[in-house]
Formats: sequence, C-alpha cells, structure tokens
Amino acid sequence: MILAAGRGERMRPLTDTTPKPMLTVAGKPLIVWHLERLAAAGVKRVIINLAHLGDVIERALADGHQFGLTILYSHELDGALETAGGIVKALPLLGDAPFWLVNGDVWSDWSFAQTVTLADHELAKLVLVTNPEHNPQGDFAMGKDGFLEQKQASNSLTYAGIGVYSPRLFADCVPGKAALAPLLKAQLNNRSIAAWHHQGQWCDVGTPQRLLELNQRVGA
Repeated sequence: MILAAGRGERMRPLTDTTPKPMLTVAGKPLIVWHLERLAAAGVKRVIINLAHLGDVIERALADGHQFGLTILYSHELDGALETAGGIVKALPLLGDAPFWLVNGDVWSDWSFAQTVTLADHELAKLVLVTNPEHNPQGDFAMGKDGFLEQKQASNSLTYAGIGVYSPRLFADCVPGKAALAPLLKAQLNNRSIAAWHHQGQWCDVGTPQRLLELNQRVGA
C-alpha cells in the first residue's frame, strides 16, 4: 500500500496543483520510483489511497499495467484519514497477509526484496534511518534484539515511512481519521514491532528545499 492521500501543506504552492507523490525527482514522480522498485522486487498488486488531487494520480497511473502491476485505489472522499485511518479503510483490499506500507512522499534506495513474512508475535517490521537534520530527536530506538523500544537521546532513529505490517495491528481500530504512531507506541512494551536500520539513501521530501536538494543529489 502506498500512502498518497495527504495534502502536503508544507510543499505549497507546488501541491496546489500537483499531488505530493507526483512531484518529480530526476524527472520521475516520487510514486513511480516506488512502483518500479516494488515491481522489481516481485510485488504484483498495489493499493493506493487517494484524497487531495487523487484524480491526477489515478489518471497518471491507471491500472498499473505499464509497471507490470495491478493498482487498486482506496478513495477517501471526505478528506485524508491519516495513516492508520487510511489503512483501516483499505483493509478489505489488502487482505489478511502482511503487506508493505510506503509513504508516497519519501525517496529511498531501499530494496523491497526483503521478506514480508512476520513471526507470529510480530505485528510490524519498520525501516528506520539515521536521524536527518529536520528530525534530530528521532522517533524510536531499536534494541539489540531488533525490536522497537522507547527512544533515548543516545540511540534514537527515524521511521523511514516504509515497513511491513500485519492487518492484526489494526484489528481493534474503528473507521475514521486516526494516526499510526499511537498504535505503534502502544506496542513497544510487547516487543511486537521489529525493525531494520537502513543505512543507504533516504529523504523525506517534506519541503520545496528538500525536493530541490534531492534533485541536485540524484540528478535532475
């Protein structure tokens, strides 16, 4: 599932006419980078949630055949439901097996060829990165056993907006607007959220300046 429903307020005025996942890096929309890497890893089916300018995304990507994928859309007609709310709405399309979840507004060289199998006690496995300048405090810490724990100044890492999730994490959620972070933090003491530390390239394309810098680095 690729999250593509957000408005991207910090990217305005670019996102007044272009949905954030369609902003380009090296001449290619952010979301297309994801689709190509997912297809290269053997993924066959992708769910994309839509709200702000969702018709632009749907027209550009259509049914996904040009990527060797089948794309289905989850329309959030009343506005973006935030991450957990969007996932809950899309659960009927996602099925019962663990699935990749990817923020449509990040860029990374992460390989989706990693296994998407979770152990019985695991509800998710997240990709974490070294804290960028815009998030120096980080989001979580990764213990020596590979599971998330409460962050500390000495060992915090940043959630990359990429992970494998079990639908079981959302079993008790009700439809409607809801954030993902509280669900994850509620599980920290249960040692049920595992992690990878990705030390390759990654960027949260959250501002026009970061988009410009990423294009300069990747090659506009």
